[in-house]
Amino acid sequence: MRERCQNDILILKNNVIQKLAVHVSCDTARQPPKPREVRRRQPKSDVHMDKAVGEPLKPCHGQRHHHNDHRNLPPPTSLKASDALPLPLYLTNGLFFGLFFSVAYFLLHRWREKIRNSTPLHILTFPEIAGIICLASSVVYLLGFFGIGIAQSFISRGSQDSWDVEEDHMTQKKSGLCAAEICSGPAKSPAASLAPVPSEKAVNTMFQSPMLGSDDEEVIKGVLSGDIPSYSLESELRDCKRAAIIRREALQRMTGRSLEGLPLEGFDYESILGQCCEMPVGYVQIPVGVAGPLLLDGKEYSVPMATTEGCLVASTNRGCKAIYASGGASSVLLRDGMTRAPVVRFGTAKRAAELKFFVEDPANFDTLSVVFNRSSRFGKLQNIKCTIAGKNLYMRFSCSTGDAMGMNMVSKGVQNVLDYLQTDFPDMEIIGISGNFCSDKKPAAVNWIEGRGKSVVCEAIIKEEVVQKVLKTNVATLVELNMLKNLTGSAMAGALGGFNAHASNIVTAVYIATGQDPAQNVESSHCITMMEAVNDGKDLHISVTMPSIEVGTVGGGTQLASQSACLNLLGVKGACNDSPGSNSRLLSTIVAGSVLAGELSLMSAIAAGQLVKSHMKYNRSSKDVSKIASSN
Repeated sequence: MRERCQNDILILKNNVIQKLAVHVSCDTARQPPKPREVRRRQPKSDVHMDKAVGEPLKPCHGQRHHHNDHRNLPPPTSLKASDALPLPLYLTNGLFFGLFFSVAYFLLHRWREKIRNSTPLHILTFPEIAGIICLASSVVYLLGFFGIGIAQSFISRGSQDSWDVEEDHMTQKKSGLCAAEICSGPAKSPAASLAPVPSEKAVNTMFQSPMLGSDDEEVIKGVLSGDIPSYSLESELRDCKRAAIIRREALQRMTGRSLEGLPLEGFDYESILGQCCEMPVGYVQIPVGVAGPLLLDGKEYSVPMATTEGCLVASTNRGCKAIYASGGASSVLLRDGMTRAPVVRFGTAKRAAELKFFVEDPANFDTLSVVFNRSSRFGKLQNIKCTIAGKNLYMRFSCSTGDAMGMNMVSKGVQNVLDYLQTDFPDMEIIGISGNFCSDKKPAAVNWIEGRGKSVVCEAIIKEEVVQKVLKTNVATLVELNMLKNLTGSAMAGALGGFNAHASNIVTAVYIATGQDPAQNVESSHCITMMEAVNDGKDLHISVTMPSIEVGTVGGGTQLASQSACLNLLGVKGACNDSPGSNSRLLSTIVAGSVLAGELSLMSAIAAGQLVKSHMKYNRSSKDVSKIASSN
């Protein structure tokens, strides 16, 4: 049967090839070739290239390819394995299915009678023998039926591949007939109009180290031997990207570990020199999602969030939806001042107290302000608060910083004041420019009480129908859960500034997307979430109080291309010349509003018992990570 099918296929192919050969020729009238039909297998390009120019060449006036002439021919009939059966497939299947069930019923009926009559089952009559044979035949056919389908798909695939090979052969033949008449004028190939499909090699180019030259090899050997410090490659080579390539290769050879998968290409290494990162060997990709619109203070914002935690953006987006449907949220900025607290030491506690009284005296504040404000036209001293531990004095300076986050700005101002104070207090010993009374990147009660950076309160009233339809819970349940979880539960845990559900989730995601310092998430996530039933218990009043949001729109990571784009999305990119500091203050209120949305949605999910279900749906990968890692 298989030989018969193959013979039929060969005869049919030969007939079609003979007809195609008649139509293939070079015509005298110039006509641009029509785009080839995209086949299942990617066609080979028949465009000739001029080696001297490196451009595709078009046919001369006296040629024309009849690419589509063979399209008018009737399509070849594909042979099926089931064609070898004497009857149509559906009739044969029906016959054997009927035979199987009827014979099975007959044999079961006869064997039941033998059991009733105590007749041995191995004694068979002629009808029973015939029935067993028919049953076995039908079983063999039904099992083989699946094999017929597999054979049919195999033959069809082989036939199609043979047609593709034949077409490539005809294309090469036509190109050969007209090769002598190709002229040197450049022209766009029909295949060029199709979007190229990037190969796996092209896709992985950004993850691989470029080819290294002999000079690079010498530098790598110097780095490995220690003759050339790795940190000095940028200054030695005057090429930041080349320095990253060499450092990356040296690191791989030194450790014997591959960095494949860590992108290298597609990043401006000049932009981070001396500002964001030292000794780079690549960059890490983090997906960015958008939650919103967040209706805050009468304006809508699409909030970018960089995170690898599934369900976070979706949950925050649901909170934004509930706030929007209820008329929006409002915010108020309570304070705006970055702090730095140096520690100084005297010979006695009395001398330390004398400096404390001097600094806190209102009569001396103006003088100290003038000294402090020399550091920057945006840095303005606001107040100084002191505390003593033995003979050590901690002075907490607070100042406005414009649109910058301001850590460097306030540090320079503090250094100016310390230099000035040493003239009147020569016995003062400066132990450190930062004495942790600031307090930066650490949970501290001073930040929770006094605030650091921007202190913001954001609130909204969520309508009863929104709570029920969007958040899938009710007001009373949310109020009770907030009291027992965010307030009582956090108190039982001894929390410091952590009277919330997951403020740090939203803060960190927005910080990474907008180029803030992710480590300052520690104090920036200080938040207390309050919920209360209002309007006769029908609606929900929710608020978040965040005393230490530390953000900026200039400096640091905000100048990187990706982070700058996210700031531009929020409308707070760069400094505001008309009102210095307004962009950073607006960004702090957006952060608080996003936290409000995230708190509202997560608390509702917990109240409705949907937390585990949602995380199983959005926060679990369906891929086998171990297999992906091993394949790389």
